[in-house]
Amino acid sequence: MRFLVIPLALVLTCVATFGFSTRNTVDVSTVDLANLGEQLFFDVNLSANRTQSCATCHDPDFGFADPRGMASLGDDGVSLGDRNAPTAAYAALTPRFHQNEDGEWMGGQFLDGRASTLEDQAGGPPLNPIEMGMADEAAVVERLMEDQSYLEQFPALFGADIFDDAEAAYRAMTQAIAAFERTDEFSPFDSKYDRFLRGEATLTNEEELGRLLFFSQQFTNCNQCHLVARSAMDPRETFSDYLYHNVGTPLNPVLRELNGVPQGTIDVGLADNPALDGAPEAMGRFRTPTLRNVAVTGPYMHNGVFADLRTVVLFYNTYNTQSEERLINPETGLPFDPPPIPDTLSLEELEHGPALDDQRVDALVAFLKTLTDARYEHLLEE
Repeated sequence: MRFLVIPLALVLTCVATFGFSTRNTVDVSTVDLANLGEQLFFDVNLSANRTQSCATCHDPDFGFADPRGMASLGDDGVSLGDRNAPTAAYAALTPRFHQNEDGEWMGGQFLDGRASTLEDQAGGPPLNPIEMGMADEAAVVERLMEDQSYLEQFPALFGADIFDDAEAAYRAMTQAIAAFERTDEFSPFDSKYDRFLRGEATLTNEEELGRLLFFSQQFTNCNQCHLVARSAMDPRETFSDYLYHNVGTPLNPVLRELNGVPQGTIDVGLADNPALDGAPEAMGRFRTPTLRNVAVTGPYMHNGVFADLRTVVLFYNTYNTQSEERLINPETGLPFDPPPIPDTLSLEELEHGPALDDQRVDALVAFLKTLTDARYEHLLEE
């Protein structure tokens, strides 16, 4: 693993930006902290049955997503979630959960933003009974203390008495994992698209058409939600507005058959976030995901309902087309199912732009493939 040496001043800037505590972090070396975080990220001993680590559901060989299916299997070998594990790549660039100047909720980790920062997110899975399944923070800290390298590293980084307080030690663990996630390992910006921006690569005619369509304010609705800078040349574009939208994603009956969640149960998304407390206007909204590595991190949508990236583009096109043929889900041969929560649909964004023909659909898919980090480009062929 390669790590970028970052000045301490920049670390303190990140502390202010992302809102995590500086307690017990005096003289912390960024590189040492990230190295500790890497070790923790791959440590299966932090799960109840010692079978699962962060990397199990955020596999670095597969875009830091879970290649095993529509939802992730828990450490107990039985529990299966009801949401698709989002990629951890580029997650460090997601702003903290907050309301913007327009009063819209944005940012945060998890699909409903219930974890405001990377640190908050890192603390969730070990204690989730259907994920890593540990009883409490103290139980996790006991596992940490089994490892001699942790007994050396934690006191060196966080103070000699760090293990005297389970809550502080647990918080230190999440800080280290977050530091690893903030390295270039997760956000390299070295895709073909990035190389194109730097003049190091040339797009094919189809990819270039897709790029022009994607950034067009007239011919597609892609950029309505999947741009931060509203610029076709921003070298650190993550392709998400980090807002919460209801796009009408159909229920996934196949996943429900596997995980036992009653068919017809509606995932209310943002409304599940404690900050919203079931607010009607939050129902069915999910944070816009990054499109970085999207071509190699399927299945797609918050519930993994679509297997193919082209199907996703066709699904969005249903809001613009009048053709009955275009309303058919190619993966089922049946019409796309209706939105579970129609009242909060982001129709202004979804209905923007004209219907797409096959050439333009294929061009958009070709462009989205150029957003694949260099280390994963071989997966495009596989």
